[in-house]
Amino acid sequence: MLIRLGHSPDPDDAFMFWGLAEGHVDPRGFEFEHVLRDIQTLNEWALEGRLETTAISLHTYPFVQDRYVLLPHGASMGSGYGPIVVARRPIGLTELSGIEIAVPGRMTTAFLVLRLAIGDFAFRELPFDSILEEVRDGRAEAGLIIHEGQLTYEAEGLQNALDLGEWWLLETGLPLPLGVNVARRDLGEDVLHDLSAVLAESIRTGLEHRSEATRYALAFGRGLDLELAERFIGMYVNELTQDYGAEGRQAVEELLRRGEAIGAFDWPVQIEFVS
Repeated sequence: MLIRLGHSPDPDDAFMFWGLAEGHVDPRGFEFEHVLRDIQTLNEWALEGRLETTAISLHTYPFVQDRYVLLPHGASMGSGYGPIVVARRPIGLTELSGIEIAVPGRMTTAFLVLRLAIGDFAFRELPFDSILEEVRDGRAEAGLIIHEGQLTYEAEGLQNALDLGEWWLLETGLPLPLGVNVARRDLGEDVLHDLSAVLAESIRTGLEHRSEATRYALAFGRGLDLELAERFIGMYVNELTQDYGAEGRQAVEELLRRGEAIGAFDWPVQIEFVS
């Protein structure tokens, strides 16, 4: 059975699926096609149900919950760190809400959390990997940075105006769930169970062979050196990636309920994981 597996071309996602891509995991009869796209594209494709399993932003899940179910692993979740709003000069929270901010897509979790932190704000959507340059060169006053830009913005001469992971931890005491993996409901319960087991094994295999998986993932780091790649992978592939656990599921619930409270979704959220 062909399974198109969508994920971002980033070191953390590549690390998780190293075991599968390199043949170190029994595919259990599945044939996997790795489809690499930026997270905003994957979010948009999920609205159409285009891929059998895919990474998406947690913010997107309520919009696709009729088509997809959450996998109990594969989350990108950080405790006390996360997407960062950067600027060329110091900017406080009050001022942030009054300026235009370049964002990597309105369906990203980073966008939702920024709304929770500062309220509604003026924004301009840009590809995530062009935002640092946009702010550095003065075409945007501030920018919302995701992926490895969280580690490289200082090299561009930019300052941290707001770390959303830090803000979220102070607000809730919980880790911040950003990206999640989902599978299409129409695959059926038995297929979903087996598919989930294969993907879980790939994550576990990467963590058990960290050096080999990291070297593989380095090719997806868009210029990151080994040290930064290891640091980035360590931030977002952790025990909560292997399994949400009670804390991770509570964090998902809290974030989506807060999103509901500000009217971010058109209908109530039904949180469901593959068992």
